[in-house]
Amino acid sequence: MSRFGRFYEERVLPVAIDRMCGSKAFRVHRRDTVAGTHGTVLEIGFGSGHNLALYPPEVKRLVVVEPSARAIELAKSRVARASFPVDVVGLTGEALPLENGSIDCVVSTFTLCTIPNAALALREIKRVLAPAGTLHLLEHGLSDDSKVQRWQHRLDPVQQRVAGGCHLSRDMPALLADAGFGIVEMRRWSEGRPRPFLAMTRALATPT
Repeated sequence: MSRFGRFYEERVLPVAIDRMCGSKAFRVHRRDTVAGTHGTVLEIGFGSGHNLALYPPEVKRLVVVEPSARAIELAKSRVARASFPVDVVGLTGEALPLENGSIDCVVSTFTLCTIPNAALALREIKRVLAPAGTLHLLEHGLSDDSKVQRWQHRLDPVQQRVAGGCHLSRDMPALLADAGFGIVEMRRWSEGRPRPFLAMTRALATPT
């Protein structure tokens, strides 16, 4: 990767993502996603901490995985205001440094679109979840509309290059099912335009 490419991915892109993912519209969906979390929570792709202020009081500890040092820097003021301890435990969702069954809830918001091996990350999430644990997911991905899907497949290579590996065409319900998760609740909708970028999924799932 060129010097400019490294600068863009390490310094510019995290700031752009912080601003885009911190919108008021997404805040409502984030709050709905983290509802019901409790105990020890693992957040995959913590980013700059936009979920922190939305967690319910039943959350006692948050452990996070985040590959971007710049995103962690941007999160410092939000971490300082959190009502529970926040511990960074790793850089990648594909290899979680956590014991089997040690996590009550896992939260993933706008992360599985970008993780290089989403299937492996979901298997790791399943491993660390307690038997009665829950996965709380908010994501964009493959639309239910075939016309939108065609555009998503066309635009996906460009999206990956400019958005740090983010995919437009990952099938979120299929990824969950293939990893051995059962769907408790799921909502699928289009957040608006441009539609290829805003085909949304919010799901509550449990390991089966």
